[in-house]
Amino acid sequence: MGEVKKLTVTDLIKEKEKYKIKEDVKEELYLSRLDASITIQKPERSLCMESFEMVNDSNQAGKADAFMVYNIVVEPNLKDPQLQKEFGCVEPIDIVEKVFEMGEISQIAKAGLELAGYSDGVSKVKDIKN
Repeated sequence: MGEVKKLTVTDLIKEKEKYKIKEDVKEELYLSRLDASITIQKPERSLCMESFEMVNDSNQAGKADAFMVYNIVVEPNLKDPQLQKEFGCVEPIDIVEKVFEMGEISQIAKAGLELAGYSDGVSKVKDIKN
């Protein structure tokens, strides 16, 4: 890779729409087991923080990914009362484990976190130059 461009205040001002954080970001994910796609939305910062807190709480650690999925899947609407009733959910979040396999839950949660910037999109410049 050649020279890495340094981001400046001038760049930020000149192209502020390009750099502005977008809140309503959605992505479609394909699940091969279901041969269908779902739509997720970028999680809000507070949802990410709550999910991270759950991971560090031994009583809730196993539910963190399901909690994230329940809150970021917008299509189908996992919060639909009829859906909840049909699947016999005791707690609303139960629908996640009734519809998706554990591995799918983990991957959907990861995709949501990536939309919020929790990915490998940041690198040290010295690593890029080497």
